[in-house]
Amino acid sequence: MLVGSVDGVAPGALAGALAGAVIGSAQWLVLRGYLRVGPGWVLATALSVAIGDAVGALLTGAGTGIGDLLITGLAIGVAVGFSQWALLRGRVRAANLWVPVMALAWPVGWTVTWSVGVDVERGYAVFGSTGALVFAAITGVAMLLVLRVGTQEPYHLHPLAA
Repeated sequence: MLVGSVDGVAPGALAGALAGAVIGSAQWLVLRGYLRVGPGWVLATALSVAIGDAVGALLTGAGTGIGDLLITGLAIGVAVGFSQWALLRGRVRAANLWVPVMALAWPVGWTVTWSVGVDVERGYAVFGSTGALVFAAITGVAMLLVLRVGTQEPYHLHPLAA
């Protein structure tokens, strides 16, 4: 790992910021064509994952049991949900749904990672690839549904159809 194991609040914040920047960048690359969100999406996501990972480490003692992972996932999900909601509100009518979606998707991602036998005791900042696929499916479907409810500004159904 680039920053080492999440074994405390500071390493959790640092690892979370890095992981959040990667996740936020991937989301931003997709959403910028649909909702015209700016690079602030990346910063908000990075800061939120940093805060969530730090809070999770504080609350669990950086534990890696399933209960600890669920608490950390919930902390990250709520933090990311609120920061991304702040950027979505005023753009999409169903933005209020984003916080509960994220609060659910992050613990589910950790549960999937733990259940397939990934060595979570190594102290990863975010879930493994299997959990990431499930997380992406949940949040991707949720975003499609949010977009179907409608936006408060014009968006294109295809990011290249400008």
